[in-house]
Amino acid sequence: MDFVDYKNVHQMIREAVEKRPNHAAFRWFIDEFGNRESVSWSEFYYQAKRVAKSLLALGVNQGDRVNILSNTCYRWALSDIGAIIGGACNVGIYQSNLPEDCKYIIEHSDAVVIFAEDEMQLKKILEIRADIPNVKKVITFKNVSASDDWVMLYDDFLKLGENISDEDFIQRAESPNPEDPATLVYTSGTTGLPKGAIITQDNLTFNSQATLDSLDMREDDETLLFLPLAHVMARMTVYSAALSGATVTFARRFETALEDIGYTKPHWIPSVPRVYEKIYANIISGVEAKGGIILKLFNWALNVGYQVSDRRMNKQSIPPGLSFKYGLASKLVFSKLHTVLGGRVRWMLSGGAPLNESIARFFHAAGILVLEGIGMTENTSFSNTNRVDSYKLGTVGQPGPGIKVKIAEDGEILIRGRNVMKGYYKMPEETKKTFNEDGWLLTGDIGEIDAQGFLKVTGRKKEIIITSGGKNIAPAYLEGVVGKSAYIGQVMVVGDRRRFLTALVTLDPITIGEYAKKNGIAYSSVSDLVDHPDIVAFIEKEVVEQNRQFASYETIKKIKIVPEFTIDNGLITPTMKLKKNLIQERYKDQIDSMYP
Repeated sequence: MDFVDYKNVHQMIREAVEKRPNHAAFRWFIDEFGNRESVSWSEFYYQAKRVAKSLLALGVNQGDRVNILSNTCYRWALSDIGAIIGGACNVGIYQSNLPEDCKYIIEHSDAVVIFAEDEMQLKKILEIRADIPNVKKVITFKNVSASDDWVMLYDDFLKLGENISDEDFIQRAESPNPEDPATLVYTSGTTGLPKGAIITQDNLTFNSQATLDSLDMREDDETLLFLPLAHVMARMTVYSAALSGATVTFARRFETALEDIGYTKPHWIPSVPRVYEKIYANIISGVEAKGGIILKLFNWALNVGYQVSDRRMNKQSIPPGLSFKYGLASKLVFSKLHTVLGGRVRWMLSGGAPLNESIARFFHAAGILVLEGIGMTENTSFSNTNRVDSYKLGTVGQPGPGIKVKIAEDGEILIRGRNVMKGYYKMPEETKKTFNEDGWLLTGDIGEIDAQGFLKVTGRKKEIIITSGGKNIAPAYLEGVVGKSAYIGQVMVVGDRRRFLTALVTLDPITIGEYAKKNGIAYSSVSDLVDHPDIVAFIEKEVVEQNRQFASYETIKKIKIVPEFTIDNGLITPTMKLKKNLIQERYKDQIDSMYP
């Protein structure tokens, strides 16, 4: 495709409106029964203009920071684009953040306006009100009871800009230059304080086009978005869909994603590995629970699927006999998975964390292509991806157009291109540490590039475990393999400067509950099972089974089952990454007990 050098996001959105004024831009659910409302591009642009004008009326100047604290929803996207085309710099805050975390981002970003979803999010803001004196107004998406005019309902906010002329709006909308900040995206902070990556107008417009060029998005497609819009990956879905003409439907909640997929019947789905792992685990545990002829049929179908998958990946023809078997396997077994995913899905995208290759192979065997890609906040969430017509499972694909990727002498993956951030907001020293002397972005990932340009990520530079025997081990791969067990929730491998590897694991509450009932193990909550000897023995066997895939020095010798790592207990980030340093501190005694 021919790239357009848009001056700013407004020009890109305006072009989408002019191309398809009556085409559905967004949809959202209005009840729990699958009914939805939609908005056309022309109506969306009108509403986004109202947001921009109302921010102007509030005295928001070009470049001022506007924060959004909300679950993913239509008004998130509307406020985001409305703020950006109004010349403001948008800042998303995860809806799961605690008040103290919100306070840090609001203060650090110098926010002047906050959009808050509902009473729950407003309560967080009110709790820290005394610490954020520069915030002029808090605007709520849903109706709330407000004690004073510092808090304003969304519909009332939209009336503020009624006296702002179209000329004043256009002047502001066209003012930002390509290098001007469009948004600050705060890293989730697995170590230390979150850093605000300065994502420019050009970062967004370039990467939207690079994403569209790399992925098979079509004008009449529909997709379902349930990822948090505070994460730049979700926002890139919105912007690239705008260029393609695809309609974005917002899920009711993350928890209803699978049900909403059934209602929406998307053509493609952006997601994270944990969703695919859960689908896989639920299928495997369900089939194993039924046993008998059902299990035999499933295993036969999967074996046939793997044969077809291998031939497809090697671009080989499928013999008639195998083709017949695969058609039968699809009709009897795989069609059920396709139905769960809506029946129209052409491909699914996996990003945000490593995807276990065996999970990708399982879906591929079932006739569903999961395209793994990679990006990070600092490169606007995209540098590489597999493509529908060019993919290798177990890799994160080839670079996007105009994006350069290379491997440093120490194995670190380096990135350069118009997708790379300007730097960290008010953190010059941190910015310096993130680029090498030649201006390449230091990703912190370790990897290798094959002869066809496919990138394989083998670990995190800072997470490499060096055992006391001198073996260098990337824990992410081991964690992914062990976590493939349907009964295991989360895994953290330990062993730096120690004689052997151990792991902290959590239980999958659904599948382990089913196992407990089937085996007559009484419990009132999953926490009762953490130390139960029968459960411990069973999980140890699961780990031993996965250990067969590892070299001897990579095997996990001992495990400790611990309670789930959650946002509430402070052990994972809003993007579901483990805070490994904190976990090691909290479970120091349990870890030490595995090394007598």
